[in-house]
Amino acid sequence: MEDRLKNLKRVMDKRTFADLNFSDHHHNEVHKKINHQQESDEEILLAVMQLLVQEKTGHELTGLLRGRGIQKFENNEGFLYTLLHRLEQSGCIKTNWDDSGAKYYWLVDKGRKLLNKAEQKRTKRRFVFKELLEG
Repeated sequence: MEDRLKNLKRVMDKRTFADLNFSDHHHNEVHKKINHQQESDEEILLAVMQLLVQEKTGHELTGLLRGRGIQKFENNEGFLYTLLHRLEQSGCIKTNWDDSGAKYYWLVDKGRKLLNKAEQKRTKRRFVFKELLEG
């Protein structure tokens, strides 16, 4: 780490974070989340479907997924578009191109039913999405 960053960290530790106290449990949970590098395919699929309740472009979807901390597609945008294509092929979403050349995605009734089923049975979500993920 550069000296100026070390100095910044030292100053922040003394001033900004001086009043913060974390329990060992909280400290471990934060580190576990930081070190948890990949989300399961089921978690990503659920997040995508939740976001597509309202019409979104792929770019908007990417930003919203990033906001949820999902980074599996960060260096592989093809993952997201492959997933969207599978959802379209399975009849869960529809797509449309607008006049500016942007492609929009949204859930249709079949996708909404699948999403509702998955949300009601969170513990069994893996089985609900299995067919979609295996293509």
